[in-house]
Amino acid sequence: MKALVLNEYSKLDFQEFPAPVPGEGEALVRVRACGVCGSDIHGWDGSTGRRKPPLIMGHEAAGEIAALGPRVERWNKGDRVTFDSTIYCGECAYCRSGQVNLCENRRVIGVSPGEYRQHGAFAEYVTLPARLLYTLPTELTYERAAMVEPVSIAVHAVQRAKVAATDTAVVVGTGMIGLLVVQALRWAGCGTVIAVDIDDKKLALAAELGAHHTLRSDSGNPVAAIQKLTGGRGADLAFEVVGFTPTLDLALRSLKKGGTAVLVGNLAPKTDFPLQVVVTRELSVLGSCASAGEYPLCLDLIARGVIRVDPLISAIVPLAEGDAWFRKLSAKGGGGLMKVILQP
Repeated sequence: MKALVLNEYSKLDFQEFPAPVPGEGEALVRVRACGVCGSDIHGWDGSTGRRKPPLIMGHEAAGEIAALGPRVERWNKGDRVTFDSTIYCGECAYCRSGQVNLCENRRVIGVSPGEYRQHGAFAEYVTLPARLLYTLPTELTYERAAMVEPVSIAVHAVQRAKVAATDTAVVVGTGMIGLLVVQALRWAGCGTVIAVDIDDKKLALAAELGAHHTLRSDSGNPVAAIQKLTGGRGADLAFEVVGFTPTLDLALRSLKKGGTAVLVGNLAPKTDFPLQVVVTRELSVLGSCASAGEYPLCLDLIARGVIRVDPLISAIVPLAEGDAWFRKLSAKGGGGLMKVILQP
């Protein structure tokens, strides 16, 4: 089969690669669309250390079942599917409690951190446990279905908090996930959504997708502006969707006393933490990791247009051009691109 292979950092080769064969309980999926994740970019350049060459990356995908291994029930060849990017064991205490994103034996498709190597979907075919598969709604294209993984991350983050119609929520960072969090908050019934970023184009898109107010974090005093918009109280909820010290600090300082912050971004492995702000204002701080079974809900939200993904898709291009598009995405500001989807 043809695959886009990371043979060395910052270099992808479109080449022949041995086609995988489904084992017991596995399905072979013919990939029709696979999105490039920000984590793929940081894996491509070696900055995270979680994608050690050689590796086929890619975990945001959709396609159809090409073959089934032994002991697979319910599924049939030709079924249109997407799949969870997390391979969970289904047996540990976390899996049994429904927290599959915290599985003790968790592996991620398209990742090779050292302790394992799990080839992904930047290829014509990928194998994975059949228990990870989800049926695509009839009206959903493969390209839109490939967006379900980032949508599930946003929906999972919003569901980590208790959202009320009277709430004001601040979303710090309006990249891909931040824009999906804005939409997920509106779906969850949040009364007022304030989007914060340094990019006017992203903020304009946030407004188009449902944000009631937009603020530049590098202009004026955004915390004071949020105080003004909330009658001097501060926001009930804050979603930090970047992951480094200035944005974390802004998210926490934007909250009212007793407010809740959900931390989604993890751009930096460590940040300075404003401990006294959290302690003296009795803030609740929640982490949010991946998703945990939200795919059916998210597929429905995309299919019904409740969460719009088309405005976030910048380009749909052949897999053979992957190396060139990775270079564009790795440029400063991501070359002004949001989601690029590769088609094998």
